[in-house]
Amino acid sequence: METLSQAIARLEAAGYRDGFTPTRDGLLASRAGRHYMPESLTVDAIERFEGPTDPADASVLFALRAPDGVRGTWATPFGPARDLLDAALAERLRPKR
Repeated sequence: METLSQAIARLEAAGYRDGFTPTRDGLLASRAGRHYMPESLTVDAIERFEGPTDPADASVLFALRAPDGVRGTWATPFGPARDLLDAALAERLRPKR
């Protein structure tokens, strides 16, 4: 079974080289230094991971693409450990069409 860090490495090798960080106003692409509203990002893939010993260690990994070509990943806790800001931002993301 693939781990979260292995999945991030695989996506980086596929071109998702930036890392997105949540802010009050949206998601910041750390490497590019650009800020995006969640609605402007396309979700190319979603992967869920569960902790091997503790269900509270669950997380979700998003592969995101911005309209200007920036591609990156965002990992966020899932379940009871999920932050309200992360949950609100994730709900505003657009699925791939």
